[in-house]
Parts: sequence; structure tokens; C-alpha cells
Amino acid sequence: MVLQRGQDIPVWGWAGAGETVTVGFRGKKYSATAGSDGRWQVTIPRQKAGGPYTMTINDKTLSDVMVGDVWLCSGQSNVDINIERVYPQYAADIDAYTNDKIRLFQVKTNPSPALPREGGQALGQWKTASKQNAWKFSALGYFLAQKIYNETGVPQGVIQSSLGGSPIQAWLSIDSLKNTDYYSTYLLYTDSAYISDQTKANNRANDVWFNTMNATDPGQTEGYTLPGYNDAAWKVCNQYDNATWAKHNGRPIIGSVWLRQHVNIDKAHAGKTAKLLLGTLHDMDYTFVNGKQVGVTYYQYPPRRYTIPAGLLHEGDNVIAVRIIVKSGTANFFKDKPHEIAFEDGSTVPLSLDWKTKTGSLMPEGPLGGKINTNNQASVLYNGMIYPLAPFALKGVVWYQGESNTGKPLEYGGMLKKMIGNWRTIFGNPTLPFNIVQLAGYMDYSAKPQNSTWSQLREQQRIVAAEVPYTTITAAHDLGEASDIHPLRKREVAERCAAALLNGTESPQPVSTEHRDGSTIVVMDQPLQDCDSVGDLEIFANGSWRNVAGKAHDREIIIPEVGEKVRYAWKSNPINARLMGRNNLPVVPFER
Repeated sequence: MVLQRGQDIPVWGWAGAGETVTVGFRGKKYSATAGSDGRWQVTIPRQKAGGPYTMTINDKTLSDVMVGDVWLCSGQSNVDINIERVYPQYAADIDAYTNDKIRLFQVKTNPSPALPREGGQALGQWKTASKQNAWKFSALGYFLAQKIYNETGVPQGVIQSSLGGSPIQAWLSIDSLKNTDYYSTYLLYTDSAYISDQTKANNRANDVWFNTMNATDPGQTEGYTLPGYNDAAWKVCNQYDNATWAKHNGRPIIGSVWLRQHVNIDKAHAGKTAKLLLGTLHDMDYTFVNGKQVGVTYYQYPPRRYTIPAGLLHEGDNVIAVRIIVKSGTANFFKDKPHEIAFEDGSTVPLSLDWKTKTGSLMPEGPLGGKINTNNQASVLYNGMIYPLAPFALKGVVWYQGESNTGKPLEYGGMLKKMIGNWRTIFGNPTLPFNIVQLAGYMDYSAKPQNSTWSQLREQQRIVAAEVPYTTITAAHDLGEASDIHPLRKREVAERCAAALLNGTESPQPVSTEHRDGSTIVVMDQPLQDCDSVGDLEIFANGSWRNVAGKAHDREIIIPEVGEKVRYAWKSNPINARLMGRNNLPVVPFER
């Protein structure tokens, strides 16, 4: 493991009431007596970076203990996105990198409706940084540790405690939510018998739905996956024209829809191992090559990268069959993703955008099961995945979350302030640094002014970072993907986080707005790169927002007309917001 340098180091645990526990570290011993609840704690005085060392706790020995910096990375799925997911983006570097002075700890998912007895335990295991050990670990955390180690040469520890889809209220103490709408819902979820019964009923409903769908899908019995199946009568559709192939009588197909494509493979690649890349699909898919299943994915977000085993592809005509299953929404292919067969020699066979399609089973949208979600209720992740970590000594926190709160963006800032206070209290560090990663760009670009809830939430994040001491902001709007809520450029995000945490280096932010000589001037907190045409800039005048031209020079954004307010990058996906500071960081989205 890694212990935090330069701070007093709490070491704690449980024993019999009244039992004396002795901790040995670097030639000194520290003793404590367990209280009536069995809990004991000693404090090791602050240490310099180094190691490996040995720690003893009575007759138990912990070896290979380093002293360095420890970071907590928390939030939702963009923290969860692991090295496996981003691997194609950084393959050569990941393959080559091993560092036993970087240690990774992934907290197992453990929602709890109440604080654990005796403080509980954060379940996981420290591992050294390598491709194998990091494969399922947070890419953000991995690259953060790598960047900071390269900058400092100091051992690095990263604790990942995150959960995809989780809202911020799940990470707050319940005491801080008592006067909100979330509190009564939380109380419902403390009835374990209700939760157990409802979960069983929903699981059964889900099973019945799938069983019925499978029983009524002709493709299951008529051989839609087989290369010899006659698909001449199937409709041919472009994969991005899902209004044609993913709807029935004008409504989205709920159930299953089949797609088939014929692909020609030359003699040189016949029989070779390959990867079938289908980008990202909504929602589930079962995918087959020449009648053999090569992959299955159970929800929409992961990229489909399926291995085609040796011997399956043959010279000439080959058939890819995809069975897409949709429980809600509309089946679709996401754009700007690779769609090809990739061979180990680097060559590729592009897939056609046209597929032969046929409806499988038509189902009602419910009952689907899954209506009870204990992972997302108020306080459950604070109770089970943050509180048990405390009071482990930390260098700082990276918080990357907000997508699940864009439905009510204006309440986010208040909850974020409470959460920072909660965590600083339990970790016993009122100056614990927090770095907030803003939401990345997502969804289609809007050329017109947009009342974007994503922008509103980004603004809440910016305001909190500006108002709460020892808190920094990392802009990420320029690192997003229109069709993917989980953009892959996690190294770039991590490097910006590292700059903020190590040096306080942040994106330029507005400090004031003034009118001068018929112009509106936004004064920034640091110099900008000169720009003659600032994109995605808007002004509010005569009762409405409209696009406006502007220039950037030194510390100012200059708009040659008078307006009441100014917005920059105020879109869900502000693809033209490319104004940079002289520190080479993008200007943070804002409204002034």
C-alpha cells in the first residue's frame, strides 16, 4: 500500500474491548487500547516519501509499504471507465508501462442504507501498476498517478471509489440531506424486507419478459445467424437510418431486431484471428460470425470489440449477424466509431453502412424489472464506499460526476458544497484539496443559443470551485464525444487534474464584466492566447440570447457591443469553444 507523506498517518482497526494493540513502523512502536466497541487507532507521525517498509500490528506483518502521495478518485461512470475501455487510444504506452511505485486500490461496490457498524471496511486490494493490474481500474486514476509520479518521482497511491450512473446525493451523508426531497425516499430504502421483496419481483418480471421475447422471436428457430440462411427478402437499410429499421408502425421496436451483412475476406486473411469492431450500440446485442456467437454486451455504453477466433473466417463470403435487444428507447448505431474487421497484421476490412434488417420480437415496454435501484439512493455510497475509507490520510480528491444530476442542475452546487464539507470532516482535514472535473461535451452541436442543462451544471461546478477554498476546476468540454457519454481521452483529463492538484494550474476563468467604449469586456483571471474570432460566444440583450463575434487579447474577451450578460461555451457540446489560456488550458465555460 501507500501511506501519505507529510501528514500524521492514522492506523486503525478492531480488537477485543480493552485489548492493547501495538503498531510497529520504521523502528518505532505505537500502542492503543481498544474501546468498548473494539475500535482502536494509533497515529504515526508524518513521514518522508520512501519505502518499501514493513508494518507490524501485534503479530501480523504488512510488507512492501510505501510512503508517498495518495489520491481518492470518485464519481460516476467517467471515473469507472477503465484501461480496457481506453486501451486502443493509448495501446503502446499501456503495453510498455509497469511501475511498482504506483499502487492502485479499487473499492468494491457496496451501497449501504446506513453507516456500517464499527466503521466498516472498504473492500479491495492494493496492486502495483501494470497492464494486467490496471486493466479494470479507472483510466483517470491510472493516468493521474502516472503523470504525478513522472513529475515528482514520489510513490503514488490511487483509491478508486466510484459507481456508474450514481447521482451526487448518493455520496452525501444523510444528515446533510434531511431538509430535501431525497430524505423520505432514503427512509423507504432502509426497509430491507421491502427492498428484498421488490427486487425479487422485479427480477422475476425481467426474466419473464426475456423468456417471452425469446419464445416469440423467429430468428431463434429459423436460423437468422447462419451463413446459409436466405436473407434475400430482408429490407436493406443504412445503419444510421434507424427511423427505417428500428421502428414498427412508426414506434420504436421494443424487443428484438436483426441485422445481417455479407463481408468478403481474401485468401491471405482467411482463417486468421481478428477483431470485429461495431462501435457502440443501443441497447443489448448478441453478435455472430458465420453462425458462431463472438460477443454479447448487455447495455449500450461499452464499445463492441469482439474477437473472431482463428478458423472462423473463410475465403469469400462471410456473414455477420447482430441481434439487438431494446428494453426502452430506440435501437441505433452511434456515429464516429470504428465499424470494421481488424486483423493482427494491421489491415482492416471496413463494414458496409448498409445492413439487411428484419424485426424479431415485438414486446411491451414493461414490466422490465430493475425499478428498484439501491445503488442510487441518497447516502448509500457515502455510507458504504466513502465513510469506511476515513480517516485514511489523503493528498487530495478528484471528483468527476454530474451526468446523473443534469435533470436538476441548479441544485447541484449546494449539494457539491455539502459533499466537500462531509468528506473533509470525516477525513479530519479541513483543507483537503478537491479537484472538480467539469462535464465533457456530449450530444449534437447546436448552432443556436441553447438552454442546456449540461451547461447549467458545469456552471454550478465552476462556481463551487471558485467559492470553496482549496478547490480547483478542470475543464473537459473540449475532450468529449457527441455520440458517447464516456469519451476516451482520459489521459488528457488526468494530466489537467494533475496540473491543478500539483501546481494550482487551472483553466482561465472570468472575474468581472464591464462596459467600455461601446463594448462588453469580460476580464479573465489570467492571460489568454490571442484570438480574432471566439467561437460559441453569446450575449444577452433586448430580452434574448444570441450569437456574437468577439476577440480575445491578454486578459480580456472583447465583444464590440453592449449586452447585459455574456455566455461562453454554453452548449451541451460546445465544439467551437476552443479559446485557450497561455497556459495551454481551455477557457472554462461560463455565464457572467
